[in-house]
Amino acid sequence: MTKILASIITSYIIAFLIIPVIISYSRKTNVLDAPDRRKIHKELTPSLGGIAIFIGFIVSAFIWMSFIGLVQYKFVLVALSIIFIVGVRDDILPLRPIVKLLGQIIAASMVIGLSNIKLTSLYGILGVYEIHPILGFLISLFTIVVVTNAFNLIDGLDGLAGTIASISLLFFGIWFFLIGKEITAILIFCMLGSIFAFINFNWEPAKIFMGDTGALVLGFLFSVLAIHFIETNYQLLETNIYRFEGSVATALCVIIIPLCDTLRIFIIRIYKKKSPFKPDKSHIHHALMRLGLKHYQTAIVLGMVHLVFIGMALTLNNLGDTILVPIVLALAVLFSLSIDVLIRRKVSLRDS
Repeated sequence: MTKILASIITSYIIAFLIIPVIISYSRKTNVLDAPDRRKIHKELTPSLGGIAIFIGFIVSAFIWMSFIGLVQYKFVLVALSIIFIVGVRDDILPLRPIVKLLGQIIAASMVIGLSNIKLTSLYGILGVYEIHPILGFLISLFTIVVVTNAFNLIDGLDGLAGTIASISLLFFGIWFFLIGKEITAILIFCMLGSIFAFINFNWEPAKIFMGDTGALVLGFLFSVLAIHFIETNYQLLETNIYRFEGSVATALCVIIIPLCDTLRIFIIRIYKKKSPFKPDKSHIHHALMRLGLKHYQTAIVLGMVHLVFIGMALTLNNLGDTILVPIVLALAVLFSLSIDVLIRRKVSLRDS
């Protein structure tokens, strides 16, 4: 417990001290994110906050993780470093999407192939358990790429990405600590401290954004943690009080907001006969703001929804994936549709 608290404090202090320097440097060198019709912010804002997040995380990890821990997660740390470099390059001088995707595939393949963090089963979903290693590799690769980019997509509102990240990291960190995986918990809490520091500067009105650097690193870490959680939980003894019967469903609940948002915008864009990869204002946070919520109110609402899903996973932990996955997906769809209904009702009242 002492190391965990120390890891949070260390990364918090480092990130907290670095962020003002980045803000000052960004303004002097004019490395700023400019407003446009698809963005919510109205002023030129520094967008290299992810650098401070990563530095706080990596320095704290090297200080507080044991040598054994660093060896155990060396390929994860290298993969995160690759994602970090890709993100920094994209924030300073935008990369082509294919280049960013290639960087993610290389990093993901390293984690799957060298760290052996991968899905080995469908855990009873569709009646399937064991799967071929090649299929497991491909599903794991797809999962990492999707979750990484899904988290990047929700980073469009002051305080939102930091709020969602904090909730997810807290769940994973506490759970891994409770089952005796202290090394994994320390790694997670090193990142949590950096996020806490970042939120101080990103809450409305934001003085800095995390940019692709921070969003891609966090999304990649979440995807790896989700897979690691699914596999670790699945292998726990049935008598373990911290074991969830539904490994996949629980992981979905912990990262539900970015996944729900990504599925939503893809469906909406395809329905409107637009490219699903073309940016617009059809995200969940855009929809909530059309209902009249402010930045911080939207972040709080989505944070509370996130907690509700996690609470559901905790409450229904005795249900298997076959039952719980459809429930989670149905509730996510219901939440999205409810927002659209409220928007149409508001428009009708305004026009009447």
